[in-house]
Amino acid sequence: MSGGGLQVKVLDGVSRVPEADWDALVGEGSPFLEHTFLTTLEDAGCVGEGTGWVPCPVTVWRDGRLVGAAPAYMKGHSYGEFVYDWQWAAFAKRNGIPYYPKLIVGAPFTPATGERLLVAPGEAVAVREALLAGLRSLGQQAGGLHILFPTAAESEWLESQGGMLRLQWQYHWENQDFKTFEDFLATLPTKRRTAIRKERKSVPGLRIVATENPDPALGPWMYRLYRDTHLRHTGADGYLDERFFELLFQRWGHRLHTVLAYDGDTAIAGTLNVRKGSRLYGRHWGALREVPFLHFEVAIYAAVDWCIANGVSVFEPGHGGEHKRARGFTPRLTTSNHWLTDPRLDAALRDFCRREAEAVRAAVDEG
Repeated sequence: MSGGGLQVKVLDGVSRVPEADWDALVGEGSPFLEHTFLTTLEDAGCVGEGTGWVPCPVTVWRDGRLVGAAPAYMKGHSYGEFVYDWQWAAFAKRNGIPYYPKLIVGAPFTPATGERLLVAPGEAVAVREALLAGLRSLGQQAGGLHILFPTAAESEWLESQGGMLRLQWQYHWENQDFKTFEDFLATLPTKRRTAIRKERKSVPGLRIVATENPDPALGPWMYRLYRDTHLRHTGADGYLDERFFELLFQRWGHRLHTVLAYDGDTAIAGTLNVRKGSRLYGRHWGALREVPFLHFEVAIYAAVDWCIANGVSVFEPGHGGEHKRARGFTPRLTTSNHWLTDPRLDAALRDFCRREAEAVRAAVDEG
């Protein structure tokens, strides 16, 4: 596909693009769209044939130079997306309408907002339009196109181009120029302050250590925590494998942040987070033994403490978790935009999304 001096190409992996060229488009944007993160998923086999995530990034070129890209995946299921559409798929099946495969644009297994249509500086209008045209053309070969967790501005533009808007929410912690953890607690009601102090005192004798750029040897151990958590909660191993964790710690250590709980010299629990600029993203948690309130200490309080000490503006601990509201986190809207190939399904879901959005906005306003 070409036009206006632009050429649109669908590739079979982000690895087909030189790292410097891809990351020049990402710039200061989401770390989860960086070349290393996406190609590590490819190299470890977490995406690819047989996984239900087939990479098919859509790229735009001008005179042989990469000027636009979108991380796209042809999906055979809805796992690992965090924009929950199981009811949509069931509705389509009841009405004899194909729903899978579907074209997804976003970071696999990662419910974090960021630009999805990556465009070189000075190329915004024409390249963004070419990217969307390429994605919509590819989506027409499937049950639909789904752009997950775009920025608010991007989502608004996508809606203006006909993409139905769907709203969800997450809980984020936002730094109000706090100097200490107690400064943060002072913004909460007395009852919540008391409860948090009590929870933090419930894990005595454990040493909590937060570290940036952790030892690469921690990769397999962090996988063990990740796998154990998934087995206990879902009965399955999880989406990611040990090779992914090994490679990520080797290749991407400058983005990684860990909070580990030690009993003596033995680490018994931890979280793996990602930092870029002034944002910290919570990713994976696990514990080798049950300790009351240890999850809150390691995954929330110690991370918030570290953010305050290191000037981090926003901590996004991941999707879901009503318990975060009581611990000082604020509900924030997240978006997705959708085009369904079958016009009957598209019309029905647009009506559903409009009604759903009213309930979502009301829930966020209560927070």
